[in-house]
Amino acid sequence: MWLVFLYSRGATSMAQPNVIVFFTDQQRWDTSSHFGNPLDLTPNFDRVAARGTHLQAVFTSQPVCGPARSCMQTGMYATETGCFRNEIPLPTEMRTLAHEFRDGGYTTGYIGKWHLAPGSSPVEEPYRGGYEFWLAGNAIEYHTEPYKTILYDGDNQPVQLPGYRVDALTDAAIRYIDRHQDTPFYLFISYLEPHHQNHMDDYPPPDGYRERYAGRWTPPDLAALVGSTYQHLGGYFGMVRRLDEAFGRLLDTLKSLGMDENTIVLYTSDHGCHFKTRNDEYKRSCHESAIRLPGALYGPGFTGKGRLEALVSLVDLPPTLLDAAGLPIPATMQGRSIMPLLRGEATDWQEEVFVQISESQVGRAVRTRRWKYGVTAPDRHGWNDSASDTYVEQYLYDLEADPHELANLVGVESFREVSAELRERLIRRMVAAGEAAPEIVPAPSRRMEQRRVRQLE
Repeated sequence: MWLVFLYSRGATSMAQPNVIVFFTDQQRWDTSSHFGNPLDLTPNFDRVAARGTHLQAVFTSQPVCGPARSCMQTGMYATETGCFRNEIPLPTEMRTLAHEFRDGGYTTGYIGKWHLAPGSSPVEEPYRGGYEFWLAGNAIEYHTEPYKTILYDGDNQPVQLPGYRVDALTDAAIRYIDRHQDTPFYLFISYLEPHHQNHMDDYPPPDGYRERYAGRWTPPDLAALVGSTYQHLGGYFGMVRRLDEAFGRLLDTLKSLGMDENTIVLYTSDHGCHFKTRNDEYKRSCHESAIRLPGALYGPGFTGKGRLEALVSLVDLPPTLLDAAGLPIPATMQGRSIMPLLRGEATDWQEEVFVQISESQVGRAVRTRRWKYGVTAPDRHGWNDSASDTYVEQYLYDLEADPHELANLVGVESFREVSAELRERLIRRMVAAGEAAPEIVPAPSRRMEQRRVRQLE
């Protein structure tokens, strides 16, 4: 998923900035050269990150499509929106970014994948989250193809868009921007790529793009654990490259229309992809490959701010967007705007991000700068249950020594104090997110003589 904010160059006479959200699906953070990827997949993202504010450590709050989107639309955790798994519609009475921007004087538009309504194709008006202009579908992975994009307009009439699917959505977004140069608008563009095409179990890039990247470079975690990596990575990287080209076209559009100098751009995704290395599919785990996102902000308030190393959650992005646009942040939002951080005013920023996991398990995790700690509820079903009153420890990773999460330290005696501290942090974050304080059962004790943590750590 990606986000973009726009201000018209004529904004000296326009009090409100335009806002565009450019949202990709299932994109790993390390597709960017800023994290060592040598393939130059994302030159436009990399340029924006270098010139603006690079969100160096941004994480999803739920590594599943629908739940993550509910968090992005509301600024609330998935257990609060009720959309703790896929196929649960966002409650029609729930307020979204569209409602907040409309109340602030914006026209609003949505293009692409929604995944917060009943069914897989057209979305009835009550389930559109308050957006006015509509050219979208619910779970478009089920009713579109890479070269056959059919979305539905505001009257739920099918509209077939020409070109590769990424380009088709981008063309529609460019047309929207061109038609709304004189009024403040908020536009959310939600791409399917680089999500797999479900019925193919493949990552189909534009013709010729798979061959560019197959076999050239493999992220270390995938190289160690394999999964479906060598079957799918070339196509996945090709999809990422085309997304970045589309992002560049969008930036060119803004420049050509004189809207670039007063444009705020936020680029991110809904969750990552681990290529069947952590469970039997592609996400739904607490590992970096599933939860860590690419993220960059550009424009007034963000240009030239450098790398932001603070830990940022997906739920922090909606209040950031409203704050950057000069609109009030509703009390219902559980995330925090990063604007005070960039102004040097925030002295109490979070020391960890909190993740809820569903479908594959009922799980919870916290991620600090150094540690990853995760728990699961073995007597609960990840599709039927949103939470549990009892969890057991499942993961402990030392990300400083083991950034690719290959050595699970849970239960190791010399790391008991670390686990105990993280256990308390996790419970505090669960309660702050609106959950009841659970019991967390420590993992069975085991010894590992070659690894110990010092008291000062």
